[in-house]
Amino acid sequence: MKIAIYGAGSLGTIIGAYLTKAYGKDHVDLIADNPQHIKDLNEKGATVTGTANFTVPVSAKTPDELKPNEYDLVLLLTKQTHNDEVLPKVKEVLKLDGTLVSLQNGVPEIAVSKVIDPKNIVAGSVEFGGTQLNHNESELTTAQPAFENAAFQIGELDGKDTDRIKQVQAVLNHVGGTAVSDNLLGTKWSKLLVNSSFSGLSAASDATFGQIADSEIGLKAALNIVNEGLKVGHADGVKFAKMGNHDLSSLSMDHRNDEPGQLAYLRSAMANSKNLKASMLQDLEKGHKTEVHDINGVIADTGKKYGIKTPFNDLIIKIVSNAQDTDKLPQFDDTMAQFQKLLDNK
Repeated sequence: MKIAIYGAGSLGTIIGAYLTKAYGKDHVDLIADNPQHIKDLNEKGATVTGTANFTVPVSAKTPDELKPNEYDLVLLLTKQTHNDEVLPKVKEVLKLDGTLVSLQNGVPEIAVSKVIDPKNIVAGSVEFGGTQLNHNESELTTAQPAFENAAFQIGELDGKDTDRIKQVQAVLNHVGGTAVSDNLLGTKWSKLLVNSSFSGLSAASDATFGQIADSEIGLKAALNIVNEGLKVGHADGVKFAKMGNHDLSSLSMDHRNDEPGQLAYLRSAMANSKNLKASMLQDLEKGHKTEVHDINGVIADTGKKYGIKTPFNDLIIKIVSNAQDTDKLPQFDDTMAQFQKLLDNK
């Protein structure tokens, strides 16, 4: 078996190191665009620190060095912002009967399946954290017991239990604990509700999750963003999965539900993440392109497909896109004023 780790950043370096330990460098390639990154990986090996500590010699390549129909298994870890250039290349290097595991944020399967045949796709979700320290070293930030128990979730797009999903599970178990789900897309959509609301608002207002939750306007905006996601997801046949003990479907806003109770529930659900600052906001701070069109944009685009309006997600996209274009961070008070107008006009 030949495996490609397409996107050897913080997580990809960790995954590539573990899989190379298991299968050898002749069977695993770490792929990245940066020539210095590739040079250091090849010369120094991949180093994992933090809650693990080891270095292993690896094979690293740039996309230009890859051969057609080379890989049985591709683990996709690049940002969705690069999909226009990455997915055609992945299609070229994946064997006709090969498998692509989509490990990107959000619900990438929608975009991936437009380029890669759905029969070649397995949905995946990374459940551990990592920080890239330099070109060849990544810090594993998740405690070992949790990593060994729950590093990935994977599942067939149709939720079926197949020989292929068991084979992919066996491969990823060499990295960390890998669970098979019969509703992984439901899990990813549930995560999308959190990312579109609190991550979206964090990026759109230059604020932490806690600052959003402490703002009456911010919390009400988050509830409306979640509801837009629930509406378009249900229209698209999504069965939303619980996130731990949290059932986000209970936040559906209709005449049977109590908004003050829902807002209190939402604030409580975010209590452990109050200091978190969205990766999209960190991208804005660095002058990088964000994944707003791959997070809030999924909800907006699905809404257009079914004729469902998504004004709260649309406003997130507008504010974050403007921040990208102008290289100016949004202002909290200005963003909250814009959302207050939406709330007033409901």
